[in-house]
Amino acid sequence: MSNNDLMSKKIDWDRIHRHLDESNTAIGKGFPADPDKKIKILKKRAQLLSRETGKIEGKKAQIEIVEFVLAYENYAIESKYISEVYPLKEFTAIPCTPNFVLGIINVRGRIISIIDLKKFFDLPDKGIADFNKVIIISSELNEFGIVVDSITDVRSIMTSEIQPSLPTLTGVREEYLKGILEDRIVVLEAAMILSDSKIIVHEEVDT
Repeated sequence: MSNNDLMSKKIDWDRIHRHLDESNTAIGKGFPADPDKKIKILKKRAQLLSRETGKIEGKKAQIEIVEFVLAYENYAIESKYISEVYPLKEFTAIPCTPNFVLGIINVRGRIISIIDLKKFFDLPDKGIADFNKVIIISSELNEFGIVVDSITDVRSIMTSEIQPSLPTLTGVREEYLKGILEDRIVVLEAAMILSDSKIIVHEEVDT
C-alpha cells in the first residue's frame, strides 16, 4: 500500500485519543475499562477490607481484667487502670474524712490514700482482715488504692462478653458499672471511680 493510499484513509484521531485516555485512567485507578470487571474488583476489595477491619476490631475488643472479691461478690476492673496490687499490712487513719476513706499507706516511699469500696457503694461490710489487698488504680488526674477482700484471677475477655446490668442486681450505682459477665462477675467502670468528685481523700469534711 502506497503512502498516498494511507493518507487517503481518514483516521479518527479524536476517537483514538479518547480510548487511550479512558484506558490510562482505568489503569491509573487500578481498574479495567470493562464495567463488569470493575464491579467485581470493587466487591473483592470490599470483602478484603471487611476481613482486615474485623481482625483489627477483634484485637481492640479484647481487654484484660483483674477479678476480686468484694462483700461476698465477685467484681473486676480493667487492668489498664491498675498500677499495682499491694498487701494491706497496716494503714494510717486520716481524721475528718468520709467514712469510706480508710487512710493512707506507704508504698515504697509513696503515700497512697486508700478507700473502702464496700462503704462507698453501701455494700455489706465484713471488716478489714490481714489477707485484704489494695488495688492501686490510677489515671492522669488521680491515684488511690481500693481495698478488696481478695484477688481471684487475671484474664482476658472480649468486650462483647460484657452485658448491661441493672444496679439493683449488684447494689452498685449505675454510673460505676461497666456491665456484668455471664458468670455474674460485675465489671466496674474504673474511669468513673477515678474521676468521681465525691472521692476527695485529703480534704476535710464538715463535722
